[in-house]
Amino acid sequence: MTGPESQANSLEARMTSMTLSGTDAGAGASMRHHGGASALTNTTWLAAQQRKATHQPFQPRPLKMVANLEGKTTPRAPLVSRHALGNVPAAVPATTEAKARAPSHTSVRPREEKKPAPQAPAGRGAEAPQFDLGHYDGGLERDESKGRRDTSSRSSDDCDTLAMDSSMDGLHHQPTRQWSLSQFEIGRPLGKGKFGRVYLARTKSVTSAKLQNQGYVVALKCVYKKELVENKVDLQLRREIEIQMNLRHPNVLRMFGYFHDHGRIFMMLEFAGRGELFKILSKMPNRRFDEPTAARYIAQIADALQYLHSKHIIHRDIKPENLLVGIRGEVKIADFGWSVHAPGNRRATLCGTLDYLPPEMVEGKTHSGAVDLWALGVLTYEFLEGVPPFEELSGASMTYKRIAAVDLHIPSHFSDEAKDLVRALLQYHPADRLPLHKVLRHPWIVRHDPQAAARAARFTPDR
Repeated sequence: MTGPESQANSLEARMTSMTLSGTDAGAGASMRHHGGASALTNTTWLAAQQRKATHQPFQPRPLKMVANLEGKTTPRAPLVSRHALGNVPAAVPATTEAKARAPSHTSVRPREEKKPAPQAPAGRGAEAPQFDLGHYDGGLERDESKGRRDTSSRSSDDCDTLAMDSSMDGLHHQPTRQWSLSQFEIGRPLGKGKFGRVYLARTKSVTSAKLQNQGYVVALKCVYKKELVENKVDLQLRREIEIQMNLRHPNVLRMFGYFHDHGRIFMMLEFAGRGELFKILSKMPNRRFDEPTAARYIAQIADALQYLHSKHIIHRDIKPENLLVGIRGEVKIADFGWSVHAPGNRRATLCGTLDYLPPEMVEGKTHSGAVDLWALGVLTYEFLEGVPPFEELSGASMTYKRIAAVDLHIPSHFSDEAKDLVRALLQYHPADRLPLHKVLRHPWIVRHDPQAAARAARFTPDR
């Protein structure tokens, strides 16, 4: 027996074993002689103690109810689109009467209280309140009305290239179950980009005690095939998906699967509950983090980069806009659009974001995984100062010149250890930049994240 009933029994056992001390000594002796205080227990007092001892489960605010023609009440369903079907928080079940406990031979049954019985806790005969997905804005319908799904002008080869489904055999990753848009409840928008949109979504109810039969919450990213082909980034998207589907690290955003329909490709991504790190940074005083916070973020990013480099993956676009924060405050590297799997470790494509480009890219030379080390140095500086170290408002050409010359000026409010790490990463020659396993052992990192040094030995040191 568990829960409120066991607590009531435990209380009663304690009551049976205790003795009452009154002013009448003879009465007290008589009570002890006849088996203790339980025979004369005050009913009202015992009922009050049982109410205090009984666990009161969390009771969520019930949904507004509307009456139908038969007089029965049902939860109001604020649906705005066919894509949002099912996106209504589950109704809280009606309260049920608590099971009556058979009185023991030494106890007096307490007086019944005239008040509603508490709702059953989740997992004990009642469903827990569902995670609120928010309101769907009808964006997919608006895009369709604008012709974004139209692929009539595209060749059959283009359509075949983008017929992508993670359930197919012969891929570079383990096949998943087959997915379609009808298997999701669509919620509020999370973001909007050049080629599509991202929505908070949930897979429709599955039989899973762990999930309380509510399905998985994901970030569902939709991109349009026609626009990918017109901008010649269709092959880049394929590479991004192939890379991200094979990554498993707590500081790398997970991709669970993908599927397509007429004119669209959908990607099921891990939902990072706290959103973009860039927005968090922008709301900080002077747009910068304190050193303990910055050091912990940099340690997590260095750990994730060390994992990527162990798999011969170069990210090539590390910046605050491509970093997300999970519900527990952990940072996650996202957006692998410019990433590349490079076992040879040498590439020549100029890519990334201007303020984060390393000297070798600016000068048109080949590059390696050391571009991510340079970006980590720029990121450390921006976390502590609020702006990138080589930013020039006068124009891109001046920014290029400062990067090529490593024209670095570190503010005086940086601690000596933070200055040392920034200088060690922002070196002109790629081979001179501090390796990631040494970043995780740097005094500035270890002082604010003592576990970082232990994580440094998990992967082969980068070359």
